[in-house]
Amino acid sequence: MRRICAGLLAHVDAGKTTLSEGMLYVSGSLRKLGRVDHKDAFLDTFALERERGITIFSKQAVFSRGDLEVTLLDTPGHVDFSAETERTLGVLDCAILVISGVDGVQGHTETLWRLLRRHGVPVFLFLNKMDLPGVGRAALMEQLRRRLDEGCVDFTPDQDRDAMLENIAMYDEGAMETYLETGTLDRETIGALVAKRAVFPCYFGAALRLDGVEALLDGLADYLPAPVYPPEFGARVFKIARDPQGGRLTYLKVTGGTLKVKDLLSGGDEEGEWREKVDQLRIYSGAKFRAVEEAPAGTVCAVTGLSQTKPGQGLGWEEDERPPVLTPVLTYQLCLPAGCDPHSTLRRLKELEEEDPQLHLVWNERLQELHVQLMGEVQLEVLQALIKERFDLDVTFGTGSILYQETIAGPVRGIGHYEPLRHYAEVHLLLEPGERGSGVVCATACSEDMLDGHWQRLILTHLAEKAHAGVLTGAPLTDVRITLLAGRAHLKHTEGGDFRQATYRAVRQGLMSAQSILLEPWYDFRLEVPAEQVGRAMTDLQRMGGEVDPPETLGEGIRLTGGAPVAGLRDYASQVASYTRGRGRLTCTLRGYAPCQNQEDIVAASGYDPCRDTENPPDSVFCAHGAGYVVPWDQVPDHAHVNSGFYPEEEEEPEDRPAPARRSSTPAAGLEADKELMAIFERTYGPVKRQTFRPAPKPVPREAEEKRTVVIQEQGPEYLLVDGYNIIFAWDELHAVAKSNLDAARQMLMDLMSNYQGFRKCRLILVFDAYRVPGNPGQVVKYHNIHVVYTKEAETADTYIERATYALSRDNRVRVATSDGVEQLIILGHGALRVSARTFHDEVTQAMGQISDLVRRNNQKNKGSKVGEVARKAQRKGGYPS
Repeated sequence: MRRICAGLLAHVDAGKTTLSEGMLYVSGSLRKLGRVDHKDAFLDTFALERERGITIFSKQAVFSRGDLEVTLLDTPGHVDFSAETERTLGVLDCAILVISGVDGVQGHTETLWRLLRRHGVPVFLFLNKMDLPGVGRAALMEQLRRRLDEGCVDFTPDQDRDAMLENIAMYDEGAMETYLETGTLDRETIGALVAKRAVFPCYFGAALRLDGVEALLDGLADYLPAPVYPPEFGARVFKIARDPQGGRLTYLKVTGGTLKVKDLLSGGDEEGEWREKVDQLRIYSGAKFRAVEEAPAGTVCAVTGLSQTKPGQGLGWEEDERPPVLTPVLTYQLCLPAGCDPHSTLRRLKELEEEDPQLHLVWNERLQELHVQLMGEVQLEVLQALIKERFDLDVTFGTGSILYQETIAGPVRGIGHYEPLRHYAEVHLLLEPGERGSGVVCATACSEDMLDGHWQRLILTHLAEKAHAGVLTGAPLTDVRITLLAGRAHLKHTEGGDFRQATYRAVRQGLMSAQSILLEPWYDFRLEVPAEQVGRAMTDLQRMGGEVDPPETLGEGIRLTGGAPVAGLRDYASQVASYTRGRGRLTCTLRGYAPCQNQEDIVAASGYDPCRDTENPPDSVFCAHGAGYVVPWDQVPDHAHVNSGFYPEEEEEPEDRPAPARRSSTPAAGLEADKELMAIFERTYGPVKRQTFRPAPKPVPREAEEKRTVVIQEQGPEYLLVDGYNIIFAWDELHAVAKSNLDAARQMLMDLMSNYQGFRKCRLILVFDAYRVPGNPGQVVKYHNIHVVYTKEAETADTYIERATYALSRDNRVRVATSDGVEQLIILGHGALRVSARTFHDEVTQAMGQISDLVRRNNQKNKGSKVGEVARKAQRKGGYPS
């Protein structure tokens, strides 16, 4: 039996769900026709869909037509859920594009057509609602050929077959020769033209009356050849969902071999590789499913037991899908109910992000807010209802804002160096402007004689794993080609994480040196208004900075088409309804991004300072005399250890660039460095006059000393931040315990810090790294009288302490206990006091001794009393330190 996967696509209100109902009924899969307005359509399985009368999630149904088994995927038609539709295109063998005969080709129809062309999907067109008055077949065919493709051919059975075959033969030389010789074309020839997208069959009808549905099904069976699949296993994931019991479902299409229950699947990269077993294979049709033992190639099924899959992922020989074209352009603050912990709630809401990766649920650390990215207002309302239904949370949303992007105007070099003690990596990158809509493209031009291939591949991985922030507003970087020019590693000291730091800093340093451009999203609009309101409409669109095509006359109304920034059009539909008294209609589809017309105002309003962004530092870290130090981004090229050979036009290559001095641990190198420092000192301050003998100065009488006063600045309470794991591995007694039980060492340190805080009366914050825990949102725990912080995923204790010292040191006295040299330098620059691990150990030991003395004196004072007796018993049992 032939198996094909067909997708139903349409603009909103074209009658797509009604057509799916008709196809299932005519094929015998349904005994009763459902209707959207009666809220009993077979594929509207969710309450929200039945309530609103729109498709929100893609659904699956299976029916047979002769020897053909069709898996029908019904996709959303509303533009706000276009991302759900786009994720489905990667598994389709053909698409059925539904167009309303009344409305004709809409802007969203053209967007869907471009996506189908991008994925190379053969297309059948169904012109619906042809039973309504005022709809002409000839005018619609002319519009299809003009706005979609010349290959659109009328396949309706009631027309002249010879004329139809002649029209088909026009689009292929081989088909034309066959037609001229034989006077006909067989099904295989026509099917081959449909498969290679040379011809697009068009059918006319009315789905509600089942008119034309039979002809469409016959066309699928006659003119769509079944794909040929390889014997090797392959599959593509297109959807993640949850069943009514909360179980995770991975929807995929098997594109090679056979998938069986209990098969072991694997995926991910070297750092996050996973292997999981298939528990169950489900073939869904509407809300019901049947379990099968195996799924041959061409089958679309839901798999249970997989927890690491994601939409667009390839399994087996399949490659991952390309990044989506349709992306959100609006971001909203998600406001939780009072008393709801944002970190634990974020962990639960991540389920929704698994199902729709475009949501991008993030916790904004700087604003202490939860944000979500959406396509529009309708998706916002649906998301609010979905969170209430699934998690019983009454959330609200703040005022939405535009999602900007950033790019660069010309080529620039970026250098990143990361060299704290016992670490080393340097990266040189070339950043160039890319084509609009190309995203970030990474490549290498570095010789393996300079940097080994595995280091180069690691750098390219780090470039692709992160959405790099721009330097104007912190918006994501896009439309940039990044090329690796040069780099250097150390045989002994370089680790993988070193190149991550150097790569990120190189990108950031290049952006700081470049001329950046702020990009804003644009909509293609289609506005229909009464003739008397066209002046108001054109004035509004020009005020937004939009582009308006010449008006078209539609009976008593006027149609305006063109493009305008999302910032102006996002709330314009309500204004159109108001000034046209409900007679106007605005349709918008995403065009892409273009340079922002008021860039200076947007940048000023954002208040973003790239030099204070601790998560994206532009500066580099170098090392000298056994200690690391930070070099500002604009001075990094003068300190670089590698010459990439590339210099921007505004820079001139130095004639005699001295080779940078490499650090050495030999005594001779230290003496040479001292001589060099002395020479620099003498050139700056003059020669040093060495004296073999200098008489001791006469003592100054105490009465003659100048009286000095010290003004102590009034500050808030003292804060002490302790780098937990750094202290554990720096203190011998804790390190010994950590070798056998790290949890016990951590508990000992927490108890010590609790006692120390009780003696010193400072506000103590103990910070532990938890950045390697996947999905960890971070946690703050109150342990007795101290606060214990577990950092979130991808955030080290150093990063947290840097941010905390910057925020607290303005109004408080802050001390930081750590043995990390680079960390000490950074917090010193923030105005905090640094305490080495050894010094802090002495302080804690002294405090513990003083606590013991106080307890001992108290015991002697209360000797003979009942309180003293209780204290002595507690001390003998270990309740007090001795």
